Amino acid sequence: MNKVLAGALLAVATTGALAADEPGYPDRPVRMLLPFSAGGGGDILGRLLAERFAAHLRQPVVVENKPGAAGTIGTHAVATAAPDGYTIMIGGMSTHQLAPATYNKLPYDPVRDFQSLGAIGNSSIVMIAANQYPANNVRDLIAQSRKDAAPIQYASWGAGSTGHFCGEVLSQKTGIPLQHVPYKGTAQIVTDIIGNHISVGFVDMVTATPFVQEGKVKALAVCTRRSPSLPNVPSYQEQGVDFDRELTWVMYVPARTPKPVVDKLSRILETTLKEPEVARKLLSLGITAKYVPGPEQQAANARDIPMWKAIAAQARIKLD
Repeated sequence: MNKVLAGALLAVATTGALAADEPGYPDRPVRMLLPFSAGGGGDILGRLLAERFAAHLRQPVVVENKPGAAGTIGTHAVATAAPDGYTIMIGGMSTHQLAPATYNKLPYDPVRDFQSLGAIGNSSIVMIAANQYPANNVRDLIAQSRKDAAPIQYASWGAGSTGHFCGEVLSQKTGIPLQHVPYKGTAQIVTDIIGNHISVGFVDMVTATPFVQEGKVKALAVCTRRSPSLPNVPSYQEQGVDFDRELTWVMYVPARTPKPVVDKLSRILETTLKEPEVARKLLSLGITAKYVPGPEQQAANARDIPMWKAIAAQARIKLD
């Protein structure tokens, strides 16, 4: 049998099996809420997965962007949504690990109020700069800071975001005076860097990769681990900054969602991430597909929150 035809038949068979094992669900469109601005990395990722989930569920998956407050506004909306499987979301470190480290009065509990369907994969945070900016790496940035009479301004996608943490860690560990400029989303950061309105910014690899590859901006460092999407960009650690973290994208539903629905959605996520075309598209966006079962990811969230609280205290990041 033709390999392409065989693969297509297998995909159809798998989709049918997944769609049939929980009768009655879903019988109407499902909402995928993204606590990110349209056009950014999380938005691109969400729309890609929404398309595949719609095929498996045989129902439309409607994407809704609800950004603001480093993702906590949209995340709170999911925490308080009906636990019926008709609201799912994509979150990450900002929404479920950094937020409890930076807010004393977070309106949701990142562990108690959610059920993880599983990790989607890992990405990196990259420090980008305008092409005309004189620094090309961390060493150059340190030298530039000594020449400047004022702190170097840097952008992130919001106070308390992973990008904000990357900037403050860099300042703490190198002594570079930096001034944080919060944005609502990563797409606007790239636009302003290209327009030379701000010189340096931190964005997720999903957002940065195409612009760096096309030469519209340059990458000075990867805050987290070196990415296969931008293999020539060295990490913080490789440039003498002791920090090594990855950005993990995770899919969630509200807590108390029925287990059969959670199990079905989890299987769809795992199956989707194994599709070669999906894995290829994710890699092109700077994400290495890596499914981690929901309970395991839930435990990782609970374990890592104290670590981020310690980092936030040292960097003096507090949002309320």
